[in-house]
Amino acid sequence: MLTRLGRLAVRRSRAVLIGALLVLLGLGAYGAGAQEDLDLSRWSSPGTESVRAGDLLRDDFRTGNPNLALLVTARDGDVDSARTERAARELVAEAAQLPRVTDVTSYWDAGSPALRSEDGRRALILAHLDGDATETRKQLASLSPELTRTTPELDVRVGGQEEISRQVGEQARADFLRAEAFALPVVLLLLILVYRRTTAALLTVAVGLFSVIGTLAGLRLLAQFTEVSTFAANLALVLGLGLGVDYSLFVINRYREERGAGRDREAAVLTATAAAGRTVVFSGITVAVSLCALLVFPFFFLSSFAYAGVLVVLSAVAGAVLFLPAALARWGHRVERPTAPASGFWHRTALAAMRRPLLAGAGVLTVLLVAAAPLLGLRFGLPDERTLPAGTSSRTTSETVHREFAAEPTDTVQVVLTEPAETRAYAARLSRLPGVYQVDAPGGAYRDGRRIGAPGQDRLTASDGRARLAVVPTQQAMYGDVPAFVERIRDTAAPAPALIGGYPGETTDFRATLLDRLPFAVGLVLVVTYLILFLMTGSVLLPLKATVLNLLSLSVMFGCLVWVFQDGHLSGLLGFTATGSIEPSIPVLMFCVTYGLSMDYEVFLLARIKEEHERTGDTELAVAEGVRRSAPLITAAAGILALSFLSYASGGVVFLKELGIGTALTILVDATLIRVVLLPVTMRLAGRANWWAPKRLRRLRVREDDDVLRGEYV
Repeated sequence: MLTRLGRLAVRRSRAVLIGALLVLLGLGAYGAGAQEDLDLSRWSSPGTESVRAGDLLRDDFRTGNPNLALLVTARDGDVDSARTERAARELVAEAAQLPRVTDVTSYWDAGSPALRSEDGRRALILAHLDGDATETRKQLASLSPELTRTTPELDVRVGGQEEISRQVGEQARADFLRAEAFALPVVLLLLILVYRRTTAALLTVAVGLFSVIGTLAGLRLLAQFTEVSTFAANLALVLGLGLGVDYSLFVINRYREERGAGRDREAAVLTATAAAGRTVVFSGITVAVSLCALLVFPFFFLSSFAYAGVLVVLSAVAGAVLFLPAALARWGHRVERPTAPASGFWHRTALAAMRRPLLAGAGVLTVLLVAAAPLLGLRFGLPDERTLPAGTSSRTTSETVHREFAAEPTDTVQVVLTEPAETRAYAARLSRLPGVYQVDAPGGAYRDGRRIGAPGQDRLTASDGRARLAVVPTQQAMYGDVPAFVERIRDTAAPAPALIGGYPGETTDFRATLLDRLPFAVGLVLVVTYLILFLMTGSVLLPLKATVLNLLSLSVMFGCLVWVFQDGHLSGLLGFTATGSIEPSIPVLMFCVTYGLSMDYEVFLLARIKEEHERTGDTELAVAEGVRRSAPLITAAAGILALSFLSYASGGVVFLKELGIGTALTILVDATLIRVVLLPVTMRLAGRANWWAPKRLRRLRVREDDDVLRGEYV
């Protein structure tokens, strides 16, 4: 197939390039509006108890999580003054008339102390905005500036989970545009330095842009049929540009080698397409498979990254094995330059490591294990307002509530009884649980087992007599072990079957589902990538060694994640607030992305080593020659890809900082210490065993087009 593509690119280069330009323009026109069609998501897991509770709240009680909070500050210093109360009630009436608002409660209506600050200067108005995440946050984009106000009586600020999430989405889009403006010119400049030819750099960037634009257009098309997260566009930028650069570097370098060996341009293009193209295809498959593991999780937030990964690979591979060879067939003379010298830094490093394999391997392994050690202290937690930069309005509002209120009513746990039942004893039991500030029930408000308020409003009872209870947590409970808090509520005996929901319940179920399916996703990635490497190399040992080395480099990434983002080291320099835990979906995403990229470089290096071994039969010589020819390219590609990911280090969303810095570190460690020291050392120690496989399995190996590699085309 690759041989036929190469011949098509050479013999119909003009038509292929014109077609590529038209496709690029069409995809660009369609993909330009991708961000508007992509969706926002919530921390919920379909089919779980908390989601079923939310459905009942919406259908039977016409309410839901209090996802919009108005923090009201009395200008005269007292929320109980007649002047403040009059203005506040007018604001409550105004909020009740807003589109999508189905439920409003306030301190002045309910009289609940949970809605009043301890000094009496501030109080809360809580509302529920009905609709999915995209609808409600679009609504908030216009409502938030309108509701934020200062009058002679009141100062009003907007907060709540939906406002926090809305501002996270806005910040992510701003980070995307900033990363795009930074990455493209810097990547182009670095490519000019690497190639020493402007034409080669421009062709490489063109392949990267084709991948990015093709992915955005594909995401927009998919969004017409299923939910696709806006955050997938962030991955499309860095991964599309990075893989486009990786694949183009190897195809162009192989073309240069063939020209340096005396072949004419047509023969050089065909060989580059067949040899380097084969490696590109295997590399693309490993990246796509790693990201496809995200489909195991029932969250469209993660599934969207799988869609983006597959689209990036398809478009980057198409650009590298079809459009780039056509460009080389016409303008190849403008990218040619003398091939690399017989020796170099990485070549000498690999030879030195293989001369003293135990010493070199032990030294590098010690460094990597020390860097990975913080991983042992990994703690998973739930996201909060500290995801946003300090000073963001919704974060400031949440921090004020946390600092000045004893309770956290915006994170109320919703308890929905599925049958009519007496709730007074149940409410009293719940109110005695650690971390519960008070419980609002149809029979009254309860604290520490005693009723402290009058019977609840009608909104706590459905038309058929079924009841719901609102369990208001303390501030300490929401900044502590939230899943344990939710489980205590679920373990409390109820008078009728009960569903536990609310934001704490949803995030708890989200985390539980994620961690429950994580072993299967990791196992799927490891097994499938092992099989792909076996099909490429025909070896049983080499894929196993690659798996171990990849896991080692990923351990360094997770060690960095814990040391920096969980424990807060360098938080001042990087501009974020450490929470003492890591939200679990981001490490899962980072595992799938970085495992695929690490295997990407493994494929490039092993493919060249294997080619040299088949030519010479000498493992040590093949490793040294493979490193000499591939390591400089891997290092250059890794540096450019790492820089692309690092463009998010200056962003405002902590999740993107984690993804950018963690992935960049893994790429650099993998392309240097792993591939240039540990890989040669392990292959030197294994010797002939590197290439062993049972006879029956050898037949499964995907073989090269030997005619093309020898230059025999007819």
